[in-house]
Amino acid sequence: MTNKVIPVLRIFDYNKAKEFYCDWLGFKIDWEHRFDDNSPIYMQISLGDILLHLSEHHGDSSPGAKVLIQYDGLEAYHQELIAKNYKYNKPGLEHAFWNALTVTVSDPFYNKLEFNEPKEQ
Repeated sequence: MTNKVIPVLRIFDYNKAKEFYCDWLGFKIDWEHRFDDNSPIYMQISLGDILLHLSEHHGDSSPGAKVLIQYDGLEAYHQELIAKNYKYNKPGLEHAFWNALTVTVSDPFYNKLEFNEPKEQ
């Protein structure tokens, strides 16, 4: 078994989460769970080796979290995001003082994902 950390991010709207995470960022839905048609969604999404859990359950996390994600090929991914022309988010490609490239995006629920690619010195 491989040890993993899987952040749980709070969401409030399934369709907005799908638009942001799947349609724009390129994650895919691995699985979804609801107790019944009227209950909150709990789901796993992935982008390559990156796993996130998204939850509408009120006790599962607070909005406003920040997740750091190491990502190889960040410049190309940034261009892919910009080309999709997502009207709610136009992230920049930043050169961080710790010798890395970063792209920070905010989801519709006040969570931030900071994609980070360390550069060789």
